Amino acid sequence: MGGTVTICGPRVRDTETPFESRVLPLFVRRTKEMTEMLPNLYLHGLALGDFELSLRGLLWEGAPLSAASICRLKGKWQLEYAGWKRSDLSGFKIVYQWADGLYVKAGFEKEKAALLVIIGADEQGRKHLLACESGYRESKESWGGVLRDLKGRGLKLGRLTVADGNLGIWAVLQDVHPVGEEQRCWNHKIVNVLDRFPKRLRAEAKELLHTLPYAETRRKCEAMRDRFVDR
Repeated sequence: MGGTVTICGPRVRDTETPFESRVLPLFVRRTKEMTEMLPNLYLHGLALGDFELSLRGLLWEGAPLSAASICRLKGKWQLEYAGWKRSDLSGFKIVYQWADGLYVKAGFEKEKAALLVIIGADEQGRKHLLACESGYRESKESWGGVLRDLKGRGLKLGRLTVADGNLGIWAVLQDVHPVGEEQRCWNHKIVNVLDRFPKRLRAEAKELLHTLPYAETRRKCEAMRDRFVDR
């Protein structure tokens, strides 16, 4: 069930300590889940007027968010993002990083926008979102702007970069980070191989392929690959 629910909050008098309900906090008009959903709607390209229509499907006619509310939230997100993009990265000790382009469904243009994302892992194995910027597909120029911005904010790129087969990221790394090593992403490789299998064999093939990245040595990994090919 969904929709706007009208609740009468209890009034308590003649108490030494003020009463505050744990079920119904003061001044709350929407849930945390609803607030977290709004950026996703925005990223999917909904205009201000479309938000109310989309929320009506969840909240019925009593959708509590107007276009003005969306504008305020959008402004808040933009300020937070701008501040995050200016943050100093010189304190990060990144060992390796993943780079990938995510294509969003927003807009009516023939060429879809790409979100260029870089996630780095530090010496303790913790992951950090380093970059999330829009770019034209995954061109060398777009990736170059992202990587140069990170270096300008003090980031020292890690020894290894993991990415898919897109040529843009590899081309710019030769200029921006020539001493780093390169590795094709296992997930992309496995998906590409499974794409060639009939559906009835994909589950079995997927289970076998997922053991390859965890081989102790390259020689053992190649032996597992050969057994997979023979099978």
